[in-house]
Amino acid sequence: MDSISNRILAMAPSATLAMSQKSNELKAQGVDVINLSVGEPDFHTPDHIKEAAKAAIDENFTFYTPVPGYLSLRKAICEKLRRENGVDFAPEQIVVSNGAKQSLCNCILSLINPGDEVVIPTPAWVSYVEMVKLAEGITVTVPAGVEQDFKITAAQLEEAITPKTRMVLLCSPSNPTGSVYSREELRALASVLAKYPDIIILADEIYEHINYTGEFNSISQFPEVRDRVAIVNGVSKAYAMTGWRIGFLAAPLWIAKACNKLQGQYTSGSSSIAQKAAEAAFSGPQECVETMRQAFERRRDLVVSLLGEIPGLRINHPEGAFYIFPEVSSYFGKTDGKRTIANSSDMAMYLLEEAHVATVDGAAFCAPGYIRLSYATSDDNIREAVRRIAAALAALH
Repeated sequence: MDSISNRILAMAPSATLAMSQKSNELKAQGVDVINLSVGEPDFHTPDHIKEAAKAAIDENFTFYTPVPGYLSLRKAICEKLRRENGVDFAPEQIVVSNGAKQSLCNCILSLINPGDEVVIPTPAWVSYVEMVKLAEGITVTVPAGVEQDFKITAAQLEEAITPKTRMVLLCSPSNPTGSVYSREELRALASVLAKYPDIIILADEIYEHINYTGEFNSISQFPEVRDRVAIVNGVSKAYAMTGWRIGFLAAPLWIAKACNKLQGQYTSGSSSIAQKAAEAAFSGPQECVETMRQAFERRRDLVVSLLGEIPGLRINHPEGAFYIFPEVSSYFGKTDGKRTIANSSDMAMYLLEEAHVATVDGAAFCAPGYIRLSYATSDDNIREAVRRIAAALAALH
């Protein structure tokens, strides 16, 4: 008899990957689908990074790597954190993993015991809740809708904290909303957390460089909480390196040691070639990052302008990442004569099957009533996708 473990039965599949798969299935049938469901830059990895990977092969970087990553890469990460973020870490405090996703999961599994509470502002990336579930922790969601730019307040955070709170997970710039916490907003959250010295702050900063505010702020910059902030970042978004699978954790030494111990038992070190490419990304010229950021900002302006013309959608003005998160609940109860839209899941499926545009149901991000669109695609695709969405929504009455 087939018997799957309870921990796997309890987990939900990734909604973003599932929607992308449905989109690809329709494409395979010859349907012209515009896929706005995937959080992946549409740029190629910059040439100097690819050249470093080729050189690594020629120089025989083909053996097992240290579990936390090559020392040279960890030093490059420390230098990046000093140069760009103003925080000091030693190489021993860095653990390089197979993508930022593994870095996040390492940290959660290393710190959360059954029954521990993890405070997660929502909307939140699909995997956070499932990772906490895997650790047998309890997720405490703190909702912030479009009316507050999807950002929680210090008062909301204070209210969510209990004696069982072990961790607060922050993501700025945010997936799925594109919202960016300002220095003042982070200072207010840090002031609350300063009163609770046993709470670890896990800061997901993977979208750090896709930021339209002119500056990036990390909660790690505040001395009152700095010694218990674990930063997760990587090369996927800023350097268009999603397939290389390199992320990192920068954390207090005791947390880094725990993550190193865990990773040593279930994946060991990440790809040697990808690590050398990542080293070139962090240490080499950074103009490529700004070029891509400018393209994303232009696309942000385009998608905000176009979606703003569709009646019934409520949108914010995202200041980072490459997502927009419209509220679509004004269409609930409406029909095109064939089907009735009851919720955001119906809306995402309707747009896929009728408009041939793949989006993601906001319920996957703990925010039913919304859908997520990624604008990490060409201007032409954005224009055509929004044209199709507008036509499909206009058919609802």
